[in-house]
Amino acid sequence: MSPDAYAVRLGADRGLIEFRHMLVSVPEMTWTVLINIAFITVLFFQRDSRIEGTSLAALTLPSILGMLVAQGGFMGVAGKLATDREDGTLLRARAVPNGVFGYLVSQLTLATIVTVFNIAIIFIAGLLLLDGVAPDGVGDWLTLLWVIALGLLATVPLGAIAGGLVKSAASSFGLTFLSISVLIAISGIFYPITGLPGWLQGIGQVFPIYWLGLGMRSALLDDAAAAAELGGGWRTVETAVVLAVWAVVGMFLALGVLRRMARGESGSVVEARRERALQRGY
Repeated sequence: MSPDAYAVRLGADRGLIEFRHMLVSVPEMTWTVLINIAFITVLFFQRDSRIEGTSLAALTLPSILGMLVAQGGFMGVAGKLATDREDGTLLRARAVPNGVFGYLVSQLTLATIVTVFNIAIIFIAGLLLLDGVAPDGVGDWLTLLWVIALGLLATVPLGAIAGGLVKSAASSFGLTFLSISVLIAISGIFYPITGLPGWLQGIGQVFPIYWLGLGMRSALLDDAAAAAELGGGWRTVETAVVLAVWAVVGMFLALGVLRRMARGESGSVVEARRERALQRGY
C-alpha cells in the first residue's frame, strides 16, 4: 500500500472513530438535536403556506440542506481544527509520515458523516411532512448525491484554511460564523440571487455556496422553478465544474496551510496555548 493510500485509510478510520465519540457526547448531541428540531419546526409551520402554487416549505427544504452542507464543511472543520491545534492533536499528526494529509482526510470523513447524518434527518422529516419534495427520478437522486459530495469537497478545505488561520478555538466560532453568514447572505441560498445588486451577484457566484444552493434546488424543485434563477436555468454543468475546481484548488491550499502551520507547532507552543485557554476558562 502506498503512503498516500495508507494515510487515507488511517484518516478515514479516525473520522469514523470521532463520529462515534460524537454520538455519545451529550453536549454535541444536544446541540445537534436542538438544531434539527428548529429546522423541522420551520418546515412544519411553513407546510401550508403557498407561493405561486408551491409550498413555502418545499422551497425552504433545499435551502436548509444546502446550508447544512456549507456549515458542516466550513464551520465544523474550522472549529475542530482550531481545537485540535490548541490541544496538540495537530502537533502529533505532524510526527507521523503523511500525518497532515491523513488529518485532513479524517476531517473530511467526519464532516461528511456528520453532514449526511443531519441531512438525512431533515430530508426524512421533509418527506413525511411535505408532498412533492422527493427527487423526481434517478437523475435527480444522482444530482442530489453529487452536489452533496462536491459541496463537501469544496467547503471542507476552506474550513481547514480558516481553522488554520484563527488564533484560538475560542475565536474560531465567531470568525467562521461571521464569514459563513456573509457568504450565505450574498449567495442566494434562501432567496433568489437575482434580487441582489449585480455586483453582489458576481461576488456570490465566485464562491461555492451559491452553486451548492443552486445544485440542491435543481435536484429537489420542479424545472419551472428555474425561471427565478440567473439565466433561467439550473446550469448543472457549471455547478459541477465550479464545485470541482474549488475542491481541487482548496485541497492543495489547505494542505499547504496545514503543513506550514504544523511546522510552527512545538510542545512549548502548545503548552502556552493551553495555559491561555485555562486562564480564559477562569
